[in-house]
Amino acid sequence: MNFMHTYGKYFQIHTWGSSHAAELGVVIDGVPAGITLSETDFIDDLTRRKAGAKGTTPRLETDEPEIVSGVYQGKTTGAPVHIRFHNAAHDSTEYENRKIPRPGHADYAANVKFHGYQDERGGGFFSGRMTILLVAASVVAKKIMPQLKISAEITQVGGNSNIEQALDEAIQQQDSLGARIQCVVENLQAGIGEPNFDSVESVISHLVFAIPGAKAIAFGSGDAADMMKGSEYNDVIVSASGETKTNHAGGINGGISNGNPLVFSVKFKPTSSIAKSQQSFNPETNQTETFTIKGKHDVCYALRAPVIVEAVAAIALVDLFFAHKAKNHE
Repeated sequence: MNFMHTYGKYFQIHTWGSSHAAELGVVIDGVPAGITLSETDFIDDLTRRKAGAKGTTPRLETDEPEIVSGVYQGKTTGAPVHIRFHNAAHDSTEYENRKIPRPGHADYAANVKFHGYQDERGGGFFSGRMTILLVAASVVAKKIMPQLKISAEITQVGGNSNIEQALDEAIQQQDSLGARIQCVVENLQAGIGEPNFDSVESVISHLVFAIPGAKAIAFGSGDAADMMKGSEYNDVIVSASGETKTNHAGGINGGISNGNPLVFSVKFKPTSSIAKSQQSFNPETNQTETFTIKGKHDVCYALRAPVIVEAVAAIALVDLFFAHKAKNHE
């Protein structure tokens, strides 16, 4: 059985569709009955993910969610919640005759794995378009744990904290940029997560790498931990509630939340599809060739990713929360 589009143990999501398919959607299982939910609840987060700003793709979908099942008279029923979106603003002509795999993209690896049968239009299910389903699922997750305050922001684009300047230069050069996003989760109780295989770090990381373009993650001061002494890194506990003077551990010890803010950062690679000429191997001519890419692509895909990073944190933490309740028979 193929589970590559399914995530979670207690709060489970299953995604379907692709970038240029007629529609795509998510089925969410494990949603308690009685939660107030309607299409308007999704507007704020979906709007934050939308394109249109400088450096983002000109592809403008309506992104209107349709709740197909699992909600009756404005309340969740306890059955799986099924949400779908329609695709309309895509142009597949650029993909019809292109046989050269894009450098940095999944084109070649996907062709080998799926024997050439994959839908390559717009990147298929490797596309950033699929992240709308993570955002949709997180809206439901955040209703289950409303006490959590989750916020993410871009701290650097292309290694530059001056985001406008970095974007202007990349647009002029017909190139793309990566970015760094930091996420903070407040009000997470201590004791969530398990040592070893279901640690808070491993469960969040599992979902972070479902975001196309995510290539690295660090918790707390993890990026610099190898260069610190123990006397510098260790967080001094200053209260009976576990509050610490510093937060180099990012709110996690031994894979378990310690009651301090959960902090992690994600690094995204540059967008693979760029207008600038590139080289790649053409399997039809058996030669490396120079080519250019047309279509609707982001200069910096990560500009729309803060809400997606928040989304995967919410989904992962709700799954861990339900696991904690089940283990403690709550």
